Amino acid sequence: MLALLGALIIGLSLGLFGSGGSILTVPVLLYLLKMPAEIAIASSLLIVAGISLLGSVQNAWQKRISWRHVLWFGIPGMIGTYGGAWLGTLVDSRWQLLCFALLMLVAAVMMWRNRQTNTANQYPFNHTKVIADGLVVGAITGFVGVGGGFLIVPALVLMGGLPMNIAIATSLSIIALKSFAGFTKYFISFSAAGLSFNWQVIAIMIVAGLLGTFAGNWLGQKLPKQQLQRGFAIFLAIMSIVVITQSVL
Repeated sequence: MLALLGALIIGLSLGLFGSGGSILTVPVLLYLLKMPAEIAIASSLLIVAGISLLGSVQNAWQKRISWRHVLWFGIPGMIGTYGGAWLGTLVDSRWQLLCFALLMLVAAVMMWRNRQTNTANQYPFNHTKVIADGLVVGAITGFVGVGGGFLIVPALVLMGGLPMNIAIATSLSIIALKSFAGFTKYFISFSAAGLSFNWQVIAIMIVAGLLGTFAGNWLGQKLPKQQLQRGFAIFLAIMSIVVITQSVL
């Protein structure tokens, strides 16, 4: 039931805001389900990948995904995520949680300041910057176990020249690719060390998270999105403090 509740909240936030929701996955696994930190970070990647992949099906059907951007951002992102996951298997999980908490603060600030529009923009497609950003965001994704949509979407707009609505849809496919790559590295390393994953919880959270996404999309049409987004930003800031005090200090 705790996994179900947590996944619904994650899905709701993803559906409402388009990004930022997956950053709740690690706290849900860590504090509600009492998973060890390293398993929570690795499991988070697979849950985020599953929800993002299933969510991308509708976007692909409606032709809202820019596959050129998936290629130029997603492939370097997979390489970066695999490298970040490799680094994550070598360091104390407290360092991962500290980086995760700082990333939550960054996400809170970006969600507080963000004002989404669906109009086309005049930014050119910068291949070098897109590849470099894919590598960096991927490394962060693999190291701390988040999807990174709040970093990917601005990059697709500012460096890739996409309008916001297409950037959000495209980011889900990129998140799925990167997260699968990162989880693969964790799975190989943890299996060799004799650590196991709770596949039942992972499956429940993927399905419930997807249902929550649909509910979030529906609510987003009826509720004041700007106020909700700022409220969620405050919640992320509070959660970052909780992570630091409970897991790091």
